[in-house]
Formats: sequence, C-alpha cells, structure tokens
Amino acid sequence: MKAALKNQDHSGMRLKPLAWSLLVVALVALIWLRISNPLIPIVLGVLPLLIVMVMKQPFWVVLGFVCFSFFRLHEAFPALYVLRIPQLLALASLACLAWHLFISRKMQIYWSKELSCLMLFVALCALGVIFASSRPTAMAYFNGVFSKIALMTVAIAWLMRRPKDFERAAVAFFVCGLMIATVALQNAAAGIEMVEGTRVTIGRSMGSVLGDPNDLALTLQFPLGFALAYSLKRGFSFTRLLAIVCAGAIILAILATQSRGGLLGIATICAVLAWRRVENKALLISAGALALPILFILAGVSERSSGGAAESGIDESSMGRIYAWQAAFKMALYNPITGVGIDNFYANYYFFSSHWDGKNHAVHSTWFGVLAETGFVGFIVFCVLLFKVCRLAHQNLKTLAQHASSKHTGLFSCAEGVFAGMLGTIVSGTFLTQGFTWPIYIFTALVVAIAQLLRQPIAECKSR
Repeated sequence: MKAALKNQDHSGMRLKPLAWSLLVVALVALIWLRISNPLIPIVLGVLPLLIVMVMKQPFWVVLGFVCFSFFRLHEAFPALYVLRIPQLLALASLACLAWHLFISRKMQIYWSKELSCLMLFVALCALGVIFASSRPTAMAYFNGVFSKIALMTVAIAWLMRRPKDFERAAVAFFVCGLMIATVALQNAAAGIEMVEGTRVTIGRSMGSVLGDPNDLALTLQFPLGFALAYSLKRGFSFTRLLAIVCAGAIILAILATQSRGGLLGIATICAVLAWRRVENKALLISAGALALPILFILAGVSERSSGGAAESGIDESSMGRIYAWQAAFKMALYNPITGVGIDNFYANYYFFSSHWDGKNHAVHSTWFGVLAETGFVGFIVFCVLLFKVCRLAHQNLKTLAQHASSKHTGLFSCAEGVFAGMLGTIVSGTFLTQGFTWPIYIFTALVVAIAQLLRQPIAECKSR
C-alpha cells in the first residue's frame, strides 16, 4: 500500500512540470492567436530566462538603474530613449529587492549612523512636501526622483558585499562618464547644443537634464574621482589604461562646459589625490595656486557671455547667484522648520527675490538650495550627514592603508575615489545644485558599504 502511494506521489510530481508546461504552451497559443506577431513566442520563451537572470544578479540590475538614471544615457544616445530602459530597470530593481528581502532573504541587512542620518533627512523632506508652497510640485519630485534615490542608496549599501563589487561599480561609473564626455566633445566640435555660443550641453533641444552646462559638469565630475584614483594605481593593467583615457576625456568635457563649479571640482579632486602622494606640501600648494588660473584659462571662462571677461566688476552671472542666495535665505526665514518644499525654489523666486529681471532663476548652490527647500532643520541634518560620511570615508582609507597588501587593490582605489569625489562634490556645491540629486547619496552608499566590508578581517575580505 505504501509503495503504491509512493509511486502515485512520484507520478504526481512528474505530472506537475508537464502540467505547467502545457499551461504555458496554451497561454502562448492564446496570446499568439489574439496578437498574430511572430515575435510573441520568442519573447515569451526568453522572458523566464531573463527573469531568472535578473533575480540572480540584483547588483547589476540596481547598478544599471543608477547609471541610466544619473548619467541619463538614454538622453545622450536618443536611440535608446524609445526602449524605456530606466523604467524597466526600475521595475526590475524593485522586484529584485522585494524578492531578496522578503522571499529568498539572501540580502544581508545592516544599519549605521550614516544611514540613520540619511533617513532622518529624507523624512524631513517628506514632511516638507506636506507644508510645501506648491504641494503638487514637491510631491512630484519627491515621488518621482528623491524617494528612488533614497531607496537605491540603501539598496547599493546592502548589495555591495565583495571587493570586486566596488571595482565593478567604479569601472561602470567612469565608463559611463567616458560615454557622456564623448558626446559632449562631439557636440562641442560640431557646435551643436551650445549655450551662450561657447558652453557645451547634451540633449538641450529635447529638454534633457544634461541640457544645462552646470548639470552636465556635475554629472561628469562624479566619475572623475574614480577614474583618477584608478589611473594612479601601480603596475600596468587594462583597467588602469581605461581609467587614464576616461579621466582625460572627462576633464576635457568639463572644461568645455565652462562651469566654474566643475572647475573647482576638478581642482579639489586632483588636490586631494595629490595631497596623499606628495610629501612636500608647500610645493604642492604653490603648484596648485599656479594650476588653478591655468585651468580657468584652458576652460575659456573669460569667453563666456555671462560671467566672462567682457563684464566689468561683479559679473551678471555672479550677481544672479547672489540674488538667488539672498532669496534662498529669505525662504528659510519664512519657514525655518520645513522650508518652501523640495523642488520649490524656482517657483518661489519671484516672491522672495530683491531683484526681479522678468524670470525665475535656479539657486545654483547645494547649500542654499537645501536651506531654502528644507529649512534650517533640514540644512543642519544635511550638513551632519556630509560630515559623518566624509569622516567615515577617511577612516576607511586609514584602515586600508594600515595593511600594505591592500594599498594597491581595486577596493583601495575605489575608497580613494569616493573620498576625493565626495570632497570635490562638497566644494563644487558652492556653484552646483546637487542637494537632491544622485552624487552625494551614491557616495554615501559606497562609504557605508566599504565600512561594513572592512569590519570583517582583511583576509576574509580578499577571499570573497
């Protein structure tokens, strides 16, 4: 009797795959009859394999989403736009995170003071949406952009568990930077998508985020720290050669934007990396003081129609920033707890500016942007977050430097690129609005993930 039942169980188990196969075939047949397209069976046949691959490689899916969302590759290469790759990667990322968090439970979950500070800032931004001067505008930006950035920041921190993950992410970032820089240099050579006749942009005619030269400089500045850090590695390797090419192209593209914030970012990143290598600090400071004016000359900032040498005294571009910063401070005074709400500075410029020239202006400053849109409370939390992240990034480098065998690894270069890039972002934040965009939060995720990895023994880290 038991044998008979056992045989029945085995036969039932054999029938289940057959039943599922027949069901899938029947569904494919019905869809094909309904939509007579020869590609339908091929797509449905490949779809299960794609789903399995996506679920097994959550790191690459999330990294792809970050690259497309931040670097706007689909806008730099319009042929990709119709494929809706960012939207597909967003859905795949959410599905992967949900699967590995709640079903497979293979994702290692941890927490840190930096992530707590980040979540507090996100909560203050969410509170600011409720009290925003234009709630629909704040809600649209928070739901469409900033909430995704916050979610992916935590996802990156949790998904990066091996030293190779950091090297792959760094290489992906500066390769994407090379792609954007190539398009920018092509536009500059052809004289298309230019602002003020001399400043290069990408996709301005289609309303791209990269259509503003300052935003383009910000996008290019992010991978520069990684590219320069890998360029300074000892020994010859393909990765180092690729990093050198990428660094050169990125610097040339930033120069073509003629963005003063971008130039400050280049100078800061180079200064941080040089400071760690040059023993004679006095000589380094003297060389830096000579190099910075040369950098501005090479960028052709004096040729700009706004902020160039043709304007005497304080130029129009600088005065525009001063007026915007004054307006930002008044917005914070008006509502010191929550500010005017995320993405609401532009719409409120008219009501708070002491100088009206017939149009609203962007704030062009990370610090004043955060101050205006989150109030004094949000500004303090934001500054504390940056301080904690920078301090942890420096501690990561010190920990890696204590082990001679770790000084020339990909993990060390990534950690150094993060530290230099973070400081470059902070300095360039004087002229670039990046309080609610990707760079600061990607750096935060990488710093936290490296610190979590280094809490394990170095030998164990290398073997993973």
